[in-house]
Amino acid sequence: MTLAAMRPLAPGPVIEVEGLHRTFGPVRALSGVDLEVAAGEVHGLLGPNGAGKTTLMRILSGLVDPSEGSAYVLDRRAGQSPELRARIGMVPPGDRTFYLRLSGLENLVFFGRLHGLRRRAARARALELLEAVGLDEAGERPISTYSHGMQKRLSFARALLAHPKLLLVDEATHDLDPVAAQQVRDLTALCAADGTAVLWATQRIEELHGFARHVTVLDRGTVAFAGTVAALVALGGAGRHVIELGPATAVTPAELGAALGTNGQLLPGPDAGHVLLVLAPGVALGTALTALVEAGAEIVSCRDERPPIERAFLAVTAERAA
Repeated sequence: MTLAAMRPLAPGPVIEVEGLHRTFGPVRALSGVDLEVAAGEVHGLLGPNGAGKTTLMRILSGLVDPSEGSAYVLDRRAGQSPELRARIGMVPPGDRTFYLRLSGLENLVFFGRLHGLRRRAARARALELLEAVGLDEAGERPISTYSHGMQKRLSFARALLAHPKLLLVDEATHDLDPVAAQQVRDLTALCAADGTAVLWATQRIEELHGFARHVTVLDRGTVAFAGTVAALVALGGAGRHVIELGPATAVTPAELGAALGTNGQLLPGPDAGHVLLVLAPGVALGTALTALVEAGAEIVSCRDERPPIERAFLAVTAERAA
């Protein structure tokens, strides 16, 4: 699919957030958040439930006003005008925003008309997007027959109806199978390549690899980390690997641990057939595995205990909790 060319964006960041606060009664949802997202950039927004991701999205889309601080989209204050909101596509976290008795095609045509498209143009755009998200064969079916994942994909198609300059995506791949999730990411990357700025909120940390370059981690309403995905991964370090020992292993885990020496240590694994290898700082994995094999271990498999980016996320939030 080839999306229509985007009109040139105003110079400068598409999103500019500075010192943003938002309270709901006694609850402080956001506290001093800063954020910049450029045109053509996919920017990851990480954080556990309650971190403030959805509140930030709602402020940027104009649905909620900030309590303090500033939030600008395309050089205009967020929520300032219907014209600005029309240039923003949003994929909400829920799927209860469609007319269930209408078909997927009818829903997209309806929302396209709300964006100002003529009926013929709205239908053509709807058919184009249904194919792009893999729902062309289900387009004539009522939404009430769609699975949760299908409604998610339709929600993404709706967000692209008016060729938005900013795409706000809140947990778009939650409950999607790997193929559908990759399809949505590919379509997002295509939008970014055409100049759309994307703010991608997720708890699926691993999907940011090779997809987003910059990431902001929110924790309890504040920024716990802001930088490149590579820098976040580096914070997670390395050195914790789950090793599966085969039946030909001739020595006990305690003896294998002693054979490691200063290369690291072995800890109990998730079951009797596995151990956890913790590398000493600066020690290569191959060096430690060689020492184990020479000591009599049969190594069937070796994997990271957690993906590096997940370890980094946990490390960043744990530091703030301490």
